[in-house]
Order: sequence, then C-alpha cells, then structure tokens
Amino acid sequence: MRDGHIHTPFCPHGSPDPLEQYVERAIVLGYTDISFTEHAPLPERFVDPTPDRDSAMERRQLERYLAAVADVKARYRNDITIRVGLEVDFIPGWEEETVRLLDEVGPLLDDSILSVHFLAHKGQYVCIDYSADMFADIVRLFGSVEHVHRTYYETVRQSIRTDMGRYKPKRIGHLTLVRKFWRRFPCPDPMTDLVLAILDDIEQFGYEIDYNGAGAAKPLCLEPYPPNHLITEARRRGIPIVYGSDAHRAADLHQGRDVMDHEALSIDNR
Repeated sequence: MRDGHIHTPFCPHGSPDPLEQYVERAIVLGYTDISFTEHAPLPERFVDPTPDRDSAMERRQLERYLAAVADVKARYRNDITIRVGLEVDFIPGWEEETVRLLDEVGPLLDDSILSVHFLAHKGQYVCIDYSADMFADIVRLFGSVEHVHRTYYETVRQSIRTDMGRYKPKRIGHLTLVRKFWRRFPCPDPMTDLVLAILDDIEQFGYEIDYNGAGAAKPLCLEPYPPNHLITEARRRGIPIVYGSDAHRAADLHQGRDVMDHEALSIDNR
C-alpha cells in the first residue's frame, strides 16, 4: 500500500508528531511506500494571506527538512520505502520564483505534488482552504460561490499547462479542494465540463492524480478530493491515481480510505 501525501512536524499549521511516529504508524497500517510531502517554502516576496502566515515551511527550514526525511528514509529502509518530497504551490504570477525553487531542490526529491491553495483576484491573493469563515469572505470578494469555483478550476488547469521546467511535479494535488466547505457554500453549477477538461489535460500531459482522503474527514465536505465519480472518469482515461492521506498528524494516516473507490486504490497498491 502507498500513501503519497504526508506532512511532517516542519508544517507550521500541523502537529509536532515526529517523523518516526508517522513511519511506525504507516508500517502498522500495512503501508509499504510513503511520501513525505511538506509544503514547500512560498516565494520569498509573496505575502501569505492567512492570519498567521503559516501555510508553508519557512525557507530556512528546507535544508533541515530534506536532511531529516533522508535520515528516516535510510534508517527504515529495510521496513518501508520512504520518498523525500514536497507539496509545491502553484501561485499565478509567481511561476518564475517557483521554477527557481524546483531547479534548486528537484534533484534531491523522490516525489512531489503540485497544488493550488491560493487564488488571485484583482491584485489580491486569498487562501481557499483556511476556514469556512474566510471562505465566506472570499465568496463576498469574488461575488459568488460559482466565481470562486470557476477561478479555482481555471487556476488548476493553468498549473497543469504551465511549463515549470524539468522538475515540475507530476501529481496534481487535491483536485477539488475548493469543495472543502461545499455543505455550507454549495455551488449551483457543478462545472462538469471544466473539471472533465482538467482530467483531459492531466491525461494529455501524463500526470497523476492525488486521490486525497482529507476531504472525507472534513465536516463540511465529507468526500475525498476528488470525489469518487471523478476518480471513475480518471480511471476511464488511464490516469495514474495515488492515494494521499494528506496527514498533518500521525493519527490522520489512512483517513478517508473507507469511503474511497477501492478498485482505484487496489490499482495504486500493485
């Protein structure tokens, strides 16, 4: 079994659970392959729009993080495959800075994820998954839930189509993250054509999907990112699907698997 999306004590909005605790719990659960994918440092001049500015690890921590994961990778090499990775933000307007980071750290990575957490609107950036109250503010800023969703999916599509060099991540993170609060902020338009176009792009460029269990544990979502019907569409296209717990504490490992497409997970686990 594989978990391709796990955070660490280097995450400023996560838990202090040590790397060893994640590894040992993964082994107990039967995993044979895991990726630590901490939030990569944001561009140096980018201002994190969250209240505590804690969306990603600081630049000064990057070297320590890479060394720490390499250390547990070596120590547990006879028990489990551990991949050194990062979850990299695609931020419209900051592509050059992100490419420079990827060129620097790419040779040191075994795995990586490309995710959208931030949207641009009239020169302002917002974080869509911080809290339901902040999402309400974003809806007011954008004018409608539909506009927020459309901007999110268009940004995801932009992330797939943008040339970010040889070390660009090949797995697209939590494809429907914008639905994190959908039970409080339902979107009348499912935007099926746009989401299917994103799957077509992922197929065309040979990327993977992060089948993310975290949404199933969020009370205003209660579904994986993306939901199972989109995983069915991804499988029809032959897109590789990698389960990710998106764990921010060791107890989060394995979350969501009980409501996910078990056939898709079994393909991933071969």
